[in-house]
Amino acid sequence: MPRYFIELAYKGANYSGFQIQQNANSIQAELTKALQIIFKASFELTGSSRTDAGVHALQNFFHFDSAILPGEKALSERVYNLNAILPNDIVVKKIYEVAADANCRFDAKSRAYQYYIYQHKDPFLEDRAFYYPYTLDIDKLNAAAASILNHTDFTSFAKKNSQVKTFDCTIFKSEWRRENELLIYNVQGNRFLRGMVRGLVGTMLKAGTGKISVNDFIKIIKNKDAMQADFSVPPQGLFLCSVNY
Repeated sequence: MPRYFIELAYKGANYSGFQIQQNANSIQAELTKALQIIFKASFELTGSSRTDAGVHALQNFFHFDSAILPGEKALSERVYNLNAILPNDIVVKKIYEVAADANCRFDAKSRAYQYYIYQHKDPFLEDRAFYYPYTLDIDKLNAAAASILNHTDFTSFAKKNSQVKTFDCTIFKSEWRRENELLIYNVQGNRFLRGMVRGLVGTMLKAGTGKISVNDFIKIIKNKDAMQADFSVPPQGLFLCSVNY
């Protein structure tokens, strides 16, 4: 049976997360409902990268199997139809056929995230960034961020009940930069643990404000104890930017 990838983007503010859940609305639930309306059939979607409640995505993927989808030209029209009935905060960018054994989760080579912080009150950013009006030393932030590249075991930055076989991740990029009024953390790796990026950001902010030293931050990584990390930064500042195959 043919297999398809769906590429989509969304604002996560109104959803309990990416994956379908009982008694809560999700990105997967909205997309499944829209597909059933357009194609008059049931679909079993497999997601690429789960995002928590309130987290946004500029790019994410599902895959599914179906023998009823039309050809490429008609399929692009169905994408238009899907977007017409999906909520305004979810958009399907593309649906395309892939190899029968392609897997949008396990075939991904890397994922990239950004976390946005603003330090001067701005009502136009409150649902897409974290308001943090405290003095930050960007050199200390980048020293902490650079140290992440030297480690692979991120047990300290996985939320409780993370059901994974390994806490090892390979991080390719980890840096802070200023862009106009925003302070942005950029991180890219082969995989990420549940809550990992927010845990890294929250703990690095403690280094950036001088509450802990950069060496203390490195010790937190080495100690492999999530009780020492800070997961308190809110979800609206986090964006899944890309999933790369």
